[in-house]
Amino acid sequence: MMITFSPRLSKIKMSPSTLAAQKVRELRAAGHDIIGLTIGEPDFNTPDHVKQAVVDAMQRNETRYPPIDGILPLKEAVRGKFRRDNGLEFALDEVMVGTGSKQILFNTLQATVAAGDEVIIPAPYWISYLDMTLVADGTPVVVDCGIEHGFKLTPGQLDAAIGPRTKWLLLNSPGNPSGAVYSRDELLALAEVLRRHPQVWVLSDDIYEHLRFDGVEFCTMAQVAPDLAARTLTVNGVSKAYAMTGFRLGFAAGPRELIRAMAKLQSQSTAGVNSLSQWAAVAALNGPQELLAERAAAYQERRDRMLEILRDVPGLVCDRPQGAFYLFPRCEGLLGRKTPGGQVLEKEQDVVLYLLEQAKVAVVLGEAYGLSPHFRISIANSLDNVVEGGRRIARAVAALR
Repeated sequence: MMITFSPRLSKIKMSPSTLAAQKVRELRAAGHDIIGLTIGEPDFNTPDHVKQAVVDAMQRNETRYPPIDGILPLKEAVRGKFRRDNGLEFALDEVMVGTGSKQILFNTLQATVAAGDEVIIPAPYWISYLDMTLVADGTPVVVDCGIEHGFKLTPGQLDAAIGPRTKWLLLNSPGNPSGAVYSRDELLALAEVLRRHPQVWVLSDDIYEHLRFDGVEFCTMAQVAPDLAARTLTVNGVSKAYAMTGFRLGFAAGPRELIRAMAKLQSQSTAGVNSLSQWAAVAALNGPQELLAERAAAYQERRDRMLEILRDVPGLVCDRPQGAFYLFPRCEGLLGRKTPGGQVLEKEQDVVLYLLEQAKVAVVLGEAYGLSPHFRISIANSLDNVVEGGRRIARAVAALR
């Protein structure tokens, strides 16, 4: 007899960006020269002092079960990070550590969302926000924030989206896939709306905080609107800034009752986070921070080079991202055109497949991020690959009829 599966599994899908990266690996294994611009993973190495911290922790035998919500030195380091970078003060019991910021977000929704509760998700959004809400039996309220809005939620849109069952507003800045960054004034304007709706909490995903361009300021909601801090959870981690994706370590700070509920949930899932990863994160947060600006500058150069290429490509419209390591061009101008083989590009899926087959460049469907017709380009790759990938895209588009 075959096993049956929970109905909740039918609510979600495999991550399209993960599937796209897997397709790149398969094509390369088959001998194809593919430039993969799909995955959102830094191409830099983990800093040496962070790697040494793992060795040191092993030699000290820091290999026992850790506390559910994080070892004390890491919680202190997280408090220090929020104080240093954001001007936020948190008590120890207002901080917790999870297996990546993804688990932190998952814990939050599972611990707070009941069937029928609504989560406002500005689109474009990170792929997992929608599925996490659905698994928690929540109702995603997706708000279209297109390129004409700079891919950002406006106060009017927020006010219109809030209903009696709204539980969370989910904000991501700098954003994936758009690279949009909310300014202080923009956050203050959203805060003014939220003050009229005390039932709505703010889930601030700041994982790309340190990847910003052109000197743009970073602000987070609890910082600019301290009166909303009692209903704001600020989420961050070490994956993107410190090139520590494989360490799977994220953290959050917010109201202690919420942190306690999230830790309770985590106690019955993964329990405490890998002890060696925690000591690595201590080293990252407490160690030299100069590398953050250096790496952001490298991503900015890649962004600039890709923009130079794409802006000369008829049919593509690309906003200038202020952070993260993605570009999110609109490809509506390519729809209706024919490939050299005579196929009509009817939808964005056709565009993405054409780029893969004709240009040997892999990108991700905009539909996966809730906004079409777009596709996402990751510049978390070498400058040479980014430039070559852009040139291949330009040549493939030029071949259309």
